[in-house]
Amino acid sequence: MTSDPDDAELIARSLGGDVDAFVEVVRRHEAAVGAYLARRGGRDAAEDLLGEVWVAALASRAGYDRSFPGARPWLFGVAHNVLRRHWRSRPAEEPRADVPDAASGWDPWAAVDDRVDAEPVLLRALALLRPQQREILALVAWEDLTVADAGRAIGVPPGTARRYLHEARAALRDAPGMAALLTEHDTIKEAR
Repeated sequence: MTSDPDDAELIARSLGGDVDAFVEVVRRHEAAVGAYLARRGGRDAAEDLLGEVWVAALASRAGYDRSFPGARPWLFGVAHNVLRRHWRSRPAEEPRADVPDAASGWDPWAAVDDRVDAEPVLLRALALLRPQQREILALVAWEDLTVADAGRAIGVPPGTARRYLHEARAALRDAPGMAALLTEHDTIKEAR
């Protein structure tokens, strides 16, 4: 009984000329990376950005650290860089979409959107975070990465990623209006 190859093995095969191997990596992570791009860059731009991610990942796959069996954190890092280029290319008067668009209602994680839609206080608090704090928080909370993998995705050591997450949590707790929001959340949770 043979098991499926991990992402690192598939990337190695693709470097050896097996075109289908990289296609399998794309297939495995397409939905997660696409959802990340849609949440961070907007639904309208996500499809184009996703194509850019795959082109960039294919071009840079030789630099992938194959000691990591799973490529998802690396792919989120590639996506993060594509998003940063996208944001820099937008006109200055056009707002940056690095805080989730809570009004859209399209996100596949409807429960998350419902909570964000219901609480503009949370959106304001997220907007106050430094970009690195917000990115680590988003990767851990919404993309289900470990803190170490989230750090890998944005190119910081695990200790720095833990510090960013800690700072983000503290800043959210102390943001205007969040105390009432957290109390309400705890009340709802206890009622269940």
